[in-house]
Amino acid sequence: MGYNNFGGFGGANIQNLMRQAQKMQEDMAKARKELVETEFSSSVGGGMVEVKMMGDRTLKSISIKPEVVDPDDVEMLEDLIVSAVNDVLGQISRKEKEVMPNMPGMM
Repeated sequence: MGYNNFGGFGGANIQNLMRQAQKMQEDMAKARKELVETEFSSSVGGGMVEVKMMGDRTLKSISIKPEVVDPDDVEMLEDLIVSAVNDVLGQISRKEKEVMPNMPGMM
């Protein structure tokens, strides 16, 4: 009869689909690993504040030049830090979309 244990679908086709799915899974895992291991950075305020973050959004460092530390204007320093963090998070999000556009539930 032409039918087999796979409900009428050719076994070779299912095996091929399974291989393709496995390769896609491996490719996505590799891309995710590379993204997680990539360091992103943002410098704002003419280099006064720099933030470094890994692709998994782990904060690696914040560098602040002493000249920007003004006890009478803490808000400016806070704004610079927020700006640098938001910029580096945006870089990571854009890279995620570029590298893994079809991966649901990224990080």
